[in-house]
Amino acid sequence: MINLSGKVALITGGSRGIGAAAATLLAQAGADVVITYRTSRAEALKMRDRITRLGRQCLVLNVQASSERDVKRALQMTIRHFGKIDILVNNAGIWKYGAIGSMTERQWDETLDINLKGVFLFCNAVVRYMKRRGGKIINIASTAGQRGEAFHSHYAASKAGVIAFTKSIASELAPYGIIVNCVAPGWVETDMSKRVLSSRRTRKEIEKSIPRGRVASPKEIAGPILFLASDLSDHLVGTTLSVNGGGVMVS
Repeated sequence: MINLSGKVALITGGSRGIGAAAATLLAQAGADVVITYRTSRAEALKMRDRITRLGRQCLVLNVQASSERDVKRALQMTIRHFGKIDILVNNAGIWKYGAIGSMTERQWDETLDINLKGVFLFCNAVVRYMKRRGGKIINIASTAGQRGEAFHSHYAASKAGVIAFTKSIASELAPYGIIVNCVAPGWVETDMSKRVLSSRRTRKEIEKSIPRGRVASPKEIAGPILFLASDLSDHLVGTTLSVNGGGVMVS
């Protein structure tokens, strides 16, 4: 039912985890894909091969999400290669430990720059292209942005900012046919969470807090992203889809 044939999607942080799963699903639905990466070049090239085998085009770009110059260059290269951009998935992000009282300004700035400023920069740059023909923007937040997260206050603040930013620009851009929404995952099996989830005791505690009793796979987050990228979600504006197995229920 979901058909993205003829669409061009840019997924930041698309070389692994949620971004890679989203890139795969969007390509399977017919979209050509641009993925950005920062350090995982080998993984990004593997993703390009995977998407090519699906019969879709894939452009791979090394981009620092917090650099305005890099972001503008990525959008220009996308337009030069494909002639348009229909879907933007802001997925690039970091999650690092930071106890309040000992967290440094540098730690705070690094997380806010990538997780929040990066979303702003990509949205700010893509709007000039999308205003011509409409489009979909899907920002990836987190349950941490909905309830807070001890020892990760910088991460929680950045993701709460993503949710508020999504709501703000959604109402601003809807008249142009640009539909903006957000996905807030809970625990997901990714490289980012591997260290924490590798502890059997910690994993059991986490799983007990989730009504479904387990941690999500990246594909289970990519499914809602695909839905928001499709025309099935056209009347959803400024919504945050909480995809966490019931671990955090937000009305």
